[in-house]
Amino acid sequence: MAASPDQTVHAEIRNVTRVYPAATAGQPPVHALGPLDLSLARGEFFAVVGPSGCGKSTLLEVLAGLQPATEGTITFEGKPVRGEVPDGIGVVFQEDASFPWLSVWDNVAFGLRRAGMEGAETERRVRDALAFMGLKDFARAYPAQLSGGMRQRVCIARTLVLRPRLILLDEPFGALDAQTRLLMGDELLRLWRETGATVFLITHALDEATMLSDRVGAMSARPGRFIDVIQTGWPRERDSRIVARPEFGAVTSRLWELLREESIKALGHAVGTPTPEAAAAQ
Repeated sequence: MAASPDQTVHAEIRNVTRVYPAATAGQPPVHALGPLDLSLARGEFFAVVGPSGCGKSTLLEVLAGLQPATEGTITFEGKPVRGEVPDGIGVVFQEDASFPWLSVWDNVAFGLRRAGMEGAETERRVRDALAFMGLKDFARAYPAQLSGGMRQRVCIARTLVLRPRLILLDEPFGALDAQTRLLMGDELLRLWRETGATVFLITHALDEATMLSDRVGAMSARPGRFIDVIQTGWPRERDSRIVARPEFGAVTSRLWELLREESIKALGHAVGTPTPEAAAAQ
């Protein structure tokens, strides 16, 4: 079994901001993110929650090297992240990214083949990943023959075969029903424990962040900054049954206390401002 987080800094963000240029003449630039700092310990599970449009996905993409920071530095295993996804980082998005014309086996093998790997090593890695994700009986099926949860397993398996040491997940279960999300959360926790990878999860679901994480970072409305980072205190050997514990409700409630006002700001309202209908009735 993988060891607990060893407090070695695995990835680090320092004084990072992201400002998007104006879309059209006369419009101001969009300050989407930061400045913010974050250090991820090797082997920890870290989740980020925040109001819609606060820059959560932007943060993940900057950390992955998929888009540049306007200011600040990003490092992974002590090396700067610039311009491309470094070896050792795997990314899974919410959208179904499986290729409908490829079988499950060929979907999972896609990244390895693109990297030039063929033969016995590819066969072994794909077979192991399919078994790990409970997909070995569906290796020759096509995505259209699978449920949404199973297609998401295919996407995770395709990342897993590349053996990432840092796994970045952008709302991977957002399109699934609540029960399936809980079960997929159990699978994700098992993956995290058995691989020893560091996991960075973006989610809009406070209960999901609370259940899965060692720490949860709560972000402000745009421009996104961390307003607090909460330590959950869960044991490493945990699963979805933890939602029945009183402490679970306490952590989730604390997150909502932090985010309620930020969510109102994101909707363009100030706390206590009446709706136009209410104002007209006064």
